[in-house]
Amino acid sequence: MTDDAAAVHERVFTIDTHCDTATGPLARAGWDFGLRHEAAEDGSQVDLPRMRAGGVDAMVWAVYVTQAARTARGFARAHALAVRTCERVRAVVAAKANECVVVTTADEACAAKAAGKRAIFLSLENSYSLGREIAHVAKFRALGVRMIGLTHMLNNEVADASTDPRGEEWGGLSPLGRELVAECNRRGIVLDASHASDETLRQMLALSRSPVVLSHSGCRAVCDHPRNIGDALLRELAAAGGVIQINALPVAVVPDPRGEERTRAFAALLLSLAEKELTPDVEAWAEGEWHRLGRTWPNPVATLADFVRHVEHAVEIAGIDHVGIGCDFDGGGGVRGLNDVSDFPRLTAALLQRGWKEAEVAKVWGRNTLRVLGAAAAQAE
Repeated sequence: MTDDAAAVHERVFTIDTHCDTATGPLARAGWDFGLRHEAAEDGSQVDLPRMRAGGVDAMVWAVYVTQAARTARGFARAHALAVRTCERVRAVVAAKANECVVVTTADEACAAKAAGKRAIFLSLENSYSLGREIAHVAKFRALGVRMIGLTHMLNNEVADASTDPRGEEWGGLSPLGRELVAECNRRGIVLDASHASDETLRQMLALSRSPVVLSHSGCRAVCDHPRNIGDALLRELAAAGGVIQINALPVAVVPDPRGEERTRAFAALLLSLAEKELTPDVEAWAEGEWHRLGRTWPNPVATLADFVRHVEHAVEIAGIDHVGIGCDFDGGGGVRGLNDVSDFPRLTAALLQRGWKEAEVAKVWGRNTLRVLGAAAAQAE
């Protein structure tokens, strides 16, 4: 990387809007966020030393809970696990208070950068951990959550997902999902439609009073994957002020001849959990099966150049003000040349080499996402 590219990367505000560190490496006994790890050795992609090396100013850490039985007991277990995860993140970050801080606003994140600290936002991935209780939104907000994703791979109480093999359940948002949109608007929480069906996103755009994001998605015109977004809907997202943050999950970056079979295999595993209680034993079994399927259905080979194709296509369709970065590190994301947070300067260099101006890089790396965070906060009652 040239000195000029390094200087640009240092000046711009960089935020990645989706990583699974909170429920991946951080949940392992003895794993230390303050030490440098290597993806080739333990699979992790985010830690403080690599955030510093990658010039990462902020990240959104997702609090994800595997979807199991949609029962009162199932919801209660998921909710309790999500709360414990939020508390664990806050404790880990507090123990490194000289180097990082949990933030809840765009201004706090910018202040953290000025102080030389890394900013951590919290999000919920999949509203399964809300159960049927809209009041839980306020509880998670008090824990620092400022972004909520409605679904993961399966339909839930609030919305249809893009990859549920059973097809749609609600025709987009459920009645509870419509309440959730209004409550997130009222609480200043950004709504995230990654993983949601096209119709779910379309209805979210119609109902939400603040911009919606796709925190880790790609462009269907570049890679025809159900989790990616088509051009027409991408234009609608932009018209409503939203942002698509580009995902580095290989199966959503490059076409995979076995992609549909792979998605069905993983969805079948999640469906098998639908009648189970999410006990520690079941959770451990599911994690083992997830890794086994990953070996059976390996990711296609994708590169930084492939990732940039999604970025530039999104800019072409949505405009420079509506694109960001959300690589899904520690959750399956990562391509050759962009495989952990220490590689982020390579993306800046690649964009500059393709003729991007610093102001354009700054928008995609952070300014667009900071605008959405600010708009959600301003909308709050």
